This record gives sequence, C-alpha cells and structure tokens, in this order.
Amino acid sequence: MNQFTEYKVVHIVEGGCGTLLLGSSGLPLQRLEAELNQYAQDGWQVVFQVIEKKRYMLFWQREAVIVTLGR
Repeated sequence: MNQFTEYKVVHIVEGGCGTLLLGSSGLPLQRLEAELNQYAQDGWQVVFQVIEKKRYMLFWQREAVIVTLGR
C-alpha cells in the first residue's frame, strides 16, 4: 500500500456558457488530461476522484471533477 506524505485536491468544472446555452456542455476532458499529465510529471498520482453535480443558476446542473492527488 502506498503511503503519501502530501496531498493536493484539483477541482475542474464544466463551462458555464455551454451549460446556459445548451443545458449541458460536458466536462473539459482536454483540460483535465493536460492538468493531470502536468501533475504526473511532478510526481503526483491519482488517489481518489469523484464527479459532483451542483445546481447552477437555479435551473441547470453543472458537473465537476474533484481529483485527490498524492505523492
């Protein structure tokens, strides 16, 4: 089992304009991939991730990914 000495939490949210105009725009996968690759180069590993849905401006829902990294 891995023992990590430090942790980092990354929060990536889907775009607001797409949510307003289209009702849903999806998560920005290219941005998520780029950020995770950058953290991996610095020695971080994904420990846990969760996708949350929150109300956005009363009528819409917006998704976000919360990723916990450790090293």
